[in-house]
Amino acid sequence: MGHDQNQLRKIAVVGCGAVGSFYGSRLARSGPEVHFLLRSDFDAVSASGLRVQSADGDYTLQPSIARSPGEIGECDLVLIALKSTANHRFAELLPPLAGKQTALFTLQNGLGNEAELASLFPGRPVFGGMCFVCLNRTEPGVIHHIAHGKIVMGRHGGSPDELTECIAGLIRASGIPVDVSPDLERAHWEKLIWNIPFNGLGVAGAAGLAAVLAGDLPPGQPIGPCLATDSLLDEGPWEQLITGLMDEVIAAGRAQGHDLSPGLGQYQRDRTRVMGAYRASTLIDFENARPLELDALFRKPLAAARAAGVDTPRLAKLCTVLEQLVAEQKNSVINGN
Repeated sequence: MGHDQNQLRKIAVVGCGAVGSFYGSRLARSGPEVHFLLRSDFDAVSASGLRVQSADGDYTLQPSIARSPGEIGECDLVLIALKSTANHRFAELLPPLAGKQTALFTLQNGLGNEAELASLFPGRPVFGGMCFVCLNRTEPGVIHHIAHGKIVMGRHGGSPDELTECIAGLIRASGIPVDVSPDLERAHWEKLIWNIPFNGLGVAGAAGLAAVLAGDLPPGQPIGPCLATDSLLDEGPWEQLITGLMDEVIAAGRAQGHDLSPGLGQYQRDRTRVMGAYRASTLIDFENARPLELDALFRKPLAAARAAGVDTPRLAKLCTVLEQLVAEQKNSVINGN
């Protein structure tokens, strides 16, 4: 049976932070029936709408919102933009939304998210998408879109099909560029080339610990209170460390059988310069004492590199630093500091 966009009439967005709110609002403005599952932002959005301050033009949306998935009911498409640290909530939040034909589309960072969904919902079509976008949630119900926005998507466990193209077309109709990848895992490794260094070093730098990574920073290298992308791309020791981490991720991805060009690191650094003083999501989570996406973004790629026999000393040290910070953060919360 063929598929067309008219079969995707009812959409739910689960995880309405910066990513879910931005892409969900763009879809809602283009015509489909879109429902937002909200928790902490419910009252703000109910009172003032969902406000997007965008490089492409500001807008405010009065969306259909719900506090529980049961209020929304079964949907044709569920867009999942939870942090991977909340994947344990899949079994709680998604079943009321997922009928026998529901497509599940995750816009999460890192490795392993689609496999978790496929395990929980056998037989359902599962898709993954990488968002190449610069945005932040600045306050409840307010999203700041700074630059970019393209999605690279693919089907989990198979090649692109009619339904893949149908979902891609739906998103393109909202004005968002979409590339369909024949190899979803390769696309994940391409995104990790950016995510691992900028998310990881932003946190390590904020904590004053980046200088321990791989010995690439000289003794006494000044470290500011936080490290946005512009301070990391300094054409000096920070950028050398960024470059080294990117090269390790490329080598690890190639060892998985993915044809990643050695020039992808330079491409990612060049496109990041237009973001200015952008603070990556993991840095914001760290500053607000929220859980960090250690498993999906750092531990699983490191484990894959080790299993393939690829030496990644910078990534290994970065994981150690981040694990140390998370442990210290937990102790601080326990001790009431």
